[in-house]
Amino acid sequence: MSVIGELMITVGLVLALFVVYSLWWTNVLADRDAHRQSDTVRKHWAQAPKDTGPGALDTKDGIGFLHVPAMRNGEVLVMKGTGTPVLNKGVAGYYTKPVKSALPDAKEGNFTLAAHRDGHGAKFHNIDKVKKGDPIVFETRDTWYVYRIFATLPQTSKYDTDVLKKVPKESGKKKPGRYITLTTCTPVYTSTYRYVVWGELERTQKVDADRTPPKELD
Repeated sequence: MSVIGELMITVGLVLALFVVYSLWWTNVLADRDAHRQSDTVRKHWAQAPKDTGPGALDTKDGIGFLHVPAMRNGEVLVMKGTGTPVLNKGVAGYYTKPVKSALPDAKEGNFTLAAHRDGHGAKFHNIDKVKKGDPIVFETRDTWYVYRIFATLPQTSKYDTDVLKKVPKESGKKKPGRYITLTTCTPVYTSTYRYVVWGELERTQKVDADRTPPKELD
């Protein structure tokens, strides 16, 4: 009985350490990595020639920064892809499959993003705090894209790819537009279902010399 008790205590300690690693230490490592990558992107922007016109969105380091005030998580670097190696860096990623994302500068389409809800930066942990009418702002080298939330879907199947389509009909939209979609796992601490938020482009704002953010980020 003594041996069994000791084994149970050991197993309990191992499980506790694993939880600490998954929910805290991975956040520390991911945030560290994300800060380095964010600094790289901003340095590239600062060094870019001023007379070359709008910068290309798709770069190997990241296409820009997502700002969602309701999530209270600061800026989130957005990179290409939604696989584990990308999202574990503490960033958001835009979909390349199963439904390819449009980019914000496209004349119409759905800019579809994913990020972890727990661990590895947990950039979308507070997605349930986002409500209809809240702003989402995407920042590129030369343009601020200001979106407005118009619908949420608190739970859907992880295989529901319709939410990523050019016209996400589950959001209530029936015609092409310039949309943004945020997706993450739900419930918290599981990956059973997906939580979805939809926004529509309201306006764009040119980035000035001081990178003054739009009023939605005041």
